[in-house]
Amino acid sequence: NVRLAIYDVTGKEVRTLVNDMQGVNYYRTAWNGRDNNGNAVASGVYFYKLTAGEFKKSMKMMYLK
Repeated sequence: NVRLAIYDVTGKEVRTLVNDMQGVNYYRTAWNGRDNNGNAVASGVYFYKLTAGEFKKSMKMMYLK
């Protein structure tokens, strides 16, 4: 199972981009700057967390409008 989610600086989940079973391969996804309710988010620092099986990685990113 692969999960890719975006969080704000307070740790609140903003958007889930991927939450699905995926086979081994290369995948690409894009975030349109909207939260799970479809509302536009503010410019600023966000974090994404990628989980795939036992693999976990978090990184910081900057969203600019």
